[in-house]
Amino acid sequence: MQHDEVIWQVINHDFCSYKSKTKTQTFCRNEFNVTGLCNRSSCPLANSRYATIREENGRCYLYIKSIERAHTPNKMWQKIRLKSQYAQALEQIDDRLEFWPKFLVHKNKQRLTKITQYLIRMRKLSLKAMPKLVPIASRKEKIERKKEAKAETAAQLEASIEKELLKRLQSGTYGDIYNFPSLQYNKLLDTQEEKEMDEEEKEANQEAEAQPAFVEAEDSEDEDEDESLDEDEEEEEVEYVDDEDVDFSEEEDDMEDLEDLAALESLPAATAKRKPGDDAAANRRQRRQKLNIEYEQELEPQQQVLAQH
Repeated sequence: MQHDEVIWQVINHDFCSYKSKTKTQTFCRNEFNVTGLCNRSSCPLANSRYATIREENGRCYLYIKSIERAHTPNKMWQKIRLKSQYAQALEQIDDRLEFWPKFLVHKNKQRLTKITQYLIRMRKLSLKAMPKLVPIASRKEKIERKKEAKAETAAQLEASIEKELLKRLQSGTYGDIYNFPSLQYNKLLDTQEEKEMDEEEKEANQEAEAQPAFVEAEDSEDEDEDESLDEDEEEEEVEYVDDEDVDFSEEEDDMEDLEDLAALESLPAATAKRKPGDDAAANRRQRRQKLNIEYEQELEPQQQVLAQH
């Protein structure tokens, strides 16, 4: 049913779909080939008893082919999962391939070492920040460049249209009748309005800076308020009373003060040192001279008795 020598003679001399020849060597593209070379000992088709190692999603598996399963192609390869530790995986290979040819055992171990090495390297590279290579189609690049060139020309046209619109609006060549594109026309109107508003604001600011501002002094207002308050107090406090109830002692003192002030005013040195605000101060003092009036209220007889007690 299965003759390995006949199969090899056909593959080697006639045709094999997995064979690829080069100037130096011939390689095998079969997935289950241990070495990757096209020869009698490492050909998976011409050997009814064969073993190899494959990597799937970062884990290593041992595939074993036996002649007893040749009549069932879907169950021809037995898949055995190897342990993640390298030493334990080698022990598994020795146990499974205990009575197999030494060539196959050695090549499977060698393949396992190579797979474990590139898996470790992959893990280290994944931790580092590496640049991502993205393929770019040349045809798409050409199309995008053409689109960019068209967009640039369209933008230049829009700018030139806007400039011409401005010139025509300012010069008024065609009168009041125009047939311009609505978008560009509205943009121009908005820009003109903004410019006019900015110019008006600048002119208003310049005028405000040029005009001098007059402000009243705070002291004068306070003095006027004090004078008005004093006058109100005088109006409220002055009342007509009998001569007997009024004490003229304070009035005499005030008159003496006024005489002293008049004497000082008569002196020439005092008049030279006097300031213009002193007269106003003297007038205020005269106004502020008040009469302290004592009021007597007639009490009823009962209240008089209570007051005596």
